[in-house]
Amino acid sequence: QVQLVESGGGLVQAGESLRLSCAASGRTFSMYAMAWFRQAPGKEREFVAAVAWTGDSTDYASSVKGRFTISRDNAKNTMYLQINSLKPEDTAVYSCAARTRLTTIGHTSTQGYDYWGQGTQVTVSS
Repeated sequence: QVQLVESGGGLVQAGESLRLSCAASGRTFSMYAMAWFRQAPGKEREFVAAVAWTGDSTDYASSVKGRFTISRDNAKNTMYLQINSLKPEDTAVYSCAARTRLTTIGHTSTQGYDYWGQGTQVTVSS
């Protein structure tokens, strides 16, 4: 089992920045990758960014590339999402997810992840 807890969300104005954190506990040694997804009101959950738990591999949704930066600190079992130049359309619940099994399911699919956090709300006012 892996437990994930997000933090760092809040209400900000357009153009400001936030850093989200996702703290993992439990069988963290079993993680292959972690990711951030977000879900806006009335929309499906969408992929934001992913990072391999070892190595330097990262990936981003095209809509956030250049503004979002995903990173991890293995010593702290924590993943981060730095969000710059926030826009009102970034308003959503941001959730982190962990993959603990080898699978052919792509890393941008929610089905490719085994554990999820409860989410943290990010609201951007114009």
